[in-house]
Amino acid sequence: MSGLVRVAVDAMGGDNAPFVTVKGAVDAIKESDSLKVFLVGKKDAVESELSKYDYDKEKIEVVDATEVIEMAEPPVMAIRKKKDSSIVKAMYMVNHGEADAYVSAGSTGATLVGGQVIVGRLKGVDRAPLAPLIPTEKGNSLLIDCGANVDARANHLVQFAKMGTVYMENIMGVKNPTVGIVNIGAEEEKGNALVKEAFPLLKNCPDINFIGSVEARDIPAGGADIIVCEAFTGNVILKMYEGVAKSLVHVIKKGLMANLKTKIGALLIKNDLKKTLAGYSLDSYGGAPMLGLKGLVVKTHGSANEIEVKNSILQCVTFTEMKISEKISEKLS
Repeated sequence: MSGLVRVAVDAMGGDNAPFVTVKGAVDAIKESDSLKVFLVGKKDAVESELSKYDYDKEKIEVVDATEVIEMAEPPVMAIRKKKDSSIVKAMYMVNHGEADAYVSAGSTGATLVGGQVIVGRLKGVDRAPLAPLIPTEKGNSLLIDCGANVDARANHLVQFAKMGTVYMENIMGVKNPTVGIVNIGAEEEKGNALVKEAFPLLKNCPDINFIGSVEARDIPAGGADIIVCEAFTGNVILKMYEGVAKSLVHVIKKGLMANLKTKIGALLIKNDLKKTLAGYSLDSYGGAPMLGLKGLVVKTHGSANEIEVKNSILQCVTFTEMKISEKISEKLS
């Protein structure tokens, strides 16, 4: 069992826990021989779900946690008071070296606070951003930051670009990935105070391949491999992305079912359409890693299904094996 990547999963986190967290963990260990998963949560509930599946008992271990941090709880207070919660116990496993990574579909606020306070930032990292992959016409781009730092400063955006470069080069295999800053126009003089201050810093940074401003409409076309912004803008982009994707799928399905002719056409293109739309499903990308921490923290959607949980766990293997945290530390040193 030595050499396995150990992932602590918040088994009670998310709208559909513990069903999807347990199912996602079971599917993950069946897909990868390099995993051991710790399901951290209420023991009886987790073991009851586990009993439904056949799996390698040595690859999944249940860690009892009697408390749950709810979505609406103030995160700082919850982290301080609920020491026996699934989120806190799972993060301390990373802090103590008992796990290499943490995955949760639970409270975003508690995960962000816990990541900074319990897991801790790497030396030289000022802010740890959330960085999800988003689908584009060219494949995918890294959106950084999408939720952790709404009041980021210009030098933080430069660090985000450097961390994103390490991630895209090592995880996605993109050589010399392009970096763009979200702006309201292509001209260098445009933007708010933060963008105007960050632009020349990014432009003169020798460690990244900065290509200038990227407007929101250019992001789905693959305007840059790494999309840099503060978390308020990033979260708006991500939520709009998700909403438009769902609306388009609904409109396409409605159009294909409009009459007999379109139904026949739908039958003919059904398999090809499924393959095309699958590339725009955020489930297949896993969760958003919180970059710049001493251990890996991955936050996935509260409404995540078992596929998204599985992929969030699997991405921890690549992240850990590629030593991303060590490479980020070197990049920022």
